[in-house]
Amino acid sequence: MQNTPASPLSVFVVEDDDNILQVLKFMLKRQGYEVTHASDGRAASAHIETNAAPALVLLDVMLPYVDGFEIINIIRNNPTWATVPIVMLTAKTMEQDIVRALDAGANDYVLKPFQPNELLARLRRFLPSSR
Repeated sequence: MQNTPASPLSVFVVEDDDNILQVLKFMLKRQGYEVTHASDGRAASAHIETNAAPALVLLDVMLPYVDGFEIINIIRNNPTWATVPIVMLTAKTMEQDIVRALDAGANDYVLKPFQPNELLARLRRFLPSSR
């Protein structure tokens, strides 16, 4: 599938922890969003290169093969994905990591463990209403 329009209510989740991924998928689908996902940085990079841009990317930092910081750069350098909001969802709590992600182009940074309602409120800042 080469750069065909995606649903405006789609969220691309990049998360290597299957338990967290299942919670995120459940939460997002209940809110009416379509969810696609990648479990590592290589799969995420391939998805970004071959698929239409989603409405939002929910991105972990610590990923196998290619980390979340590099994924931000890949997204921001892809003309069809460059303006997609990126919300980091990560256990990396050091100020330098937060600053690095925001400086690289992330729109928000949420720490794990996360509160589901707070995460959804942060995502709603960037997503069109699904209802």
